[in-house]
Amino acid sequence: MAKDEGEIHSITDAQPSLTVDQRARQIRYFYSMMFRTACFIATVLLPSPWRWFTLVGAVIVPYIAVIVANAGRETVLRPESLGRMDSRAIESPSIRHGSEESK
Repeated sequence: MAKDEGEIHSITDAQPSLTVDQRARQIRYFYSMMFRTACFIATVLLPSPWRWFTLVGAVIVPYIAVIVANAGRETVLRPESLGRMDSRAIESPSIRHGSEESK
């Protein structure tokens, strides 16, 4: 029984499961919305110059929260996998045109 000379993968190379990833994004979104709620409350309680900063924060936070929450699995780059090349990748075949194909 011979071993394949391919690359050996460890369990630490695997991405987190989809449910773990979704749960983490839900928690980030929840905290962003709690911050937005605090900005609305602060808008009512603070005096005039500070009121406008918290109002702007309450308006802008949802857009940022959605972008951060939707930044999912495709944006995660593990440092240990950046320098790795897949030796089993299929190379594209060379395409021949014209009279070369008929030979």
